[in-house]
Amino acid sequence: MPNYDDSLIRNVLQSAPHIALVGASANPARDSFKVMAYLLEQDYQVHPVNPGLAGQTILGQPVSASLAEVPGPVEMVDIFRNAEAAGGVVDEALAQRERLGLRAIWMQEGVINETAAARAEAAGLRVIMDRCPKVELPRLGLAPEEELHTEDGQGEG
Repeated sequence: MPNYDDSLIRNVLQSAPHIALVGASANPARDSFKVMAYLLEQDYQVHPVNPGLAGQTILGQPVSASLAEVPGPVEMVDIFRNAEAAGGVVDEALAQRERLGLRAIWMQEGVINETAAARAEAAGLRVIMDRCPKVELPRLGLAPEEELHTEDGQGEG
């Protein structure tokens, strides 16, 4: 896992109220769905991106086919694709950077693409790889931890 200073992660998360989530899924069992739901609960505006679901909605948010179709502003692109595919997403994000007001690229846990990260950093963007905002927000004290629910729906503890 790349080593990032907590202040960088905190700054990225606090300066990105609008997030494009590339690789969004409508399946509640998928991590991208869970992370999107958590970000929405934390008052982020999330724009799901998935060409296979374009025109539909996920968690009430309209799905775009590509970053080119996402309305701005978007300060951060959160990539839920494999490391190889992340390179193309970064290139698309760089092409839309000015229009969106993009400031950061975030690659989810398990996604590391050093070459794509270098391209984004050379363009002036901050890059976080192999991390999850749903983990980092509560770890840094920026949001409450997600409550665990028991079968009776009362929560744990």
